Amino acid sequence: MATRSALINVMVKAANKAARGLKRDFGELENLQVSRKGPADFVSAADLKAEKTLKEELSHARPGYGFLMEESGGQAPSDGNTRRWLVDPLDGTTNFLHGLPQFAISIALEERGEVIAGVVYDPIKDELFHAEKGGGAFLNDRRLRVSARNRLGESLIGTGAPFLGRGDSERFLGEIDSVMQNTAGIRRWGSASLDLAYVAAGRFDAFWEWGLSAWDIAGGMILVREAGGYVSEVNGKQINLDSPSILASNNNIHSDLMKLLRKPLSNQRAQ
Repeated sequence: MATRSALINVMVKAANKAARGLKRDFGELENLQVSRKGPADFVSAADLKAEKTLKEELSHARPGYGFLMEESGGQAPSDGNTRRWLVDPLDGTTNFLHGLPQFAISIALEERGEVIAGVVYDPIKDELFHAEKGGGAFLNDRRLRVSARNRLGESLIGTGAPFLGRGDSERFLGEIDSVMQNTAGIRRWGSASLDLAYVAAGRFDAFWEWGLSAWDIAGGMILVREAGGYVSEVNGKQINLDSPSILASNNNIHSDLMKLLRKPLSNQRAQ
């Protein structure tokens, strides 16, 4: 069994505490589907409550660290610190809202633009993914490795789709068409942090998406890297927390998949 560092223990403790409230609230959703108030307000309350818990726990354990949080925005580091927490208290809100048990808490720690630790916790399945720079990636303390598949035709690929008119639906449909014809299948599960964790665990061979925020990808990025995978932008450029896209996979299929995803872009430019 892996020995967790003090830093990972801090992150895990915070995630576990926030998860207790999310699990309780998730159990109440069945009743709220028919209430006058409706589930949407309830979900935003669950989201904010989880974020408050995470901020309190992390601030107490590491005073002076900064924050970038989905709901409450940013807070600069203090006391000479250069570290910042990147937190998504409920990644997969729409799944949560509909009673689908596919959502996660994502916590990452960044120092000078580099993610140095990450925790992605799925409270319903009780799956805790964690990684620290140079220390490997783990699922419930079992070491993770990305898949070894080297043929796209045998590979299962995760993605995220535009919704409510956000994003470039024409580009996405082109990408889907290109990938669909050359792989074993595509999955769209609605929680990017878990999708990236699944790449780290070898469940997905790759994942790509456009338009994600830093808190969506930070925890998952370090999981994939520490599990031996490769993370870039869709066009192959070096990724950072403000990048417009992400492509994560094992090293064997990364360039082939990148070429597939570039085809729709090339076609659009040619028109």
